[in-house]
Amino acid sequence: MLDQPAFGRRLRQLRQQQNKTQSDLTGPGMSATYLSRLESGARRPTDRAVAYLAERLGVPVDTFSEQADDNVADVIVDMEVLSPGDLTRERNQRLHDALASADEIDPMTRWHGLAQLARNHQALGEFTEESLVLQDLVTLSDELGRPVLQVSTRVKLARSLRGLGAMKEAREAAEQALRIGKDLRACANDVLRGKLVLASAEAELGELGRAAELSAEACAMLQDKNGSLRAEAYWTASSVAARQGNHSHAFDLLLKALDAVDSRDNLQLWIRLRIIAVVRSIEAGKHSEAQSFLDSVEPVLHLVGSPRQAEEVLYLRAKLAFHQGDLETATTLSSLIENDGELLSHRDRLRFKALKDLLALRSGDKRALPRLKELAAEAQAESSLDLAAEIWRSIAEAAFAAD
Repeated sequence: MLDQPAFGRRLRQLRQQQNKTQSDLTGPGMSATYLSRLESGARRPTDRAVAYLAERLGVPVDTFSEQADDNVADVIVDMEVLSPGDLTRERNQRLHDALASADEIDPMTRWHGLAQLARNHQALGEFTEESLVLQDLVTLSDELGRPVLQVSTRVKLARSLRGLGAMKEAREAAEQALRIGKDLRACANDVLRGKLVLASAEAELGELGRAAELSAEACAMLQDKNGSLRAEAYWTASSVAARQGNHSHAFDLLLKALDAVDSRDNLQLWIRLRIIAVVRSIEAGKHSEAQSFLDSVEPVLHLVGSPRQAEEVLYLRAKLAFHQGDLETATTLSSLIENDGELLSHRDRLRFKALKDLLALRSGDKRALPRLKELAAEAQAESSLDLAAEIWRSIAEAAFAAD
């Protein structure tokens, strides 16, 4: 009755039902490490541990042997109606546990549950976890033999891998999606999204000609349409132009993306595009436009934004202050970003580290220069030649300013 991992799932459920943290249950004879291993299923509970936990939770010992009452379908529905601000790691763990403990479940219900779990991980900034769930989702889609699902999940996986900086793997997933969906009219939009992910991955890998060709094809196909897909197409084309160093054209393409979608149609994409617009404005030297985009998006973030978006905006505020010569504000804002910007995308995390080292270099910290050179070498090793060039250029500009 107290075998793992069933005991760990039941213990976590009882604790969360009482809104208790793991710290609330620790004490003499129950360390935080041991409790964590019990909940994860890594350790089998002793009779003494069970008695202790039952006392702390105020429940009979037999309660631990009762079956958890979470219905997977109900949990999925609960998750779907949550606003981004109400999503927590504890609530997402409930979905994870419900899926893990359901021995008999309709495959399509499991598919929807895994898809929701992946979306939750993304919203919480848990990108490695998102990628792992999406890989399970690809496997399940293949087992179901549903081409539409096979294409959709591979496009999502390609996007996730791109965000983690795994560009070759992202390219492979996108190419698989395109091969499967080549002649399927039912997933034409997902095929087009796959083409856009492939374009951005090719750009990251230095294949700028191929990337430009793919993004131009997508924009041409959507020229007479509005909506999210057209916005994504121009967003991708803008990113490719930026990689090519044509920042003025990249800014103009991004404006077309902004025109294609309304906040009432897709608020999350509306937010995302304005964050990207800040980036394009800074790259094009349009600092007043960058500030205007920041001012328009920040109030909305307080209502419906994700932790990742909030961190991106904070980083961009610091970056804008740096480019405007306000080093004190840039340093203050950078210090508010914790854990080296772990919520940022891989490229932005490298840029954030470079920004911190540039600020340190400007303040006279000579140790920052070797760190910057290491970042440039890391970007170059990943074939992100434009990013490497950007860091080297920043090093030269900082040296010139110091002289």
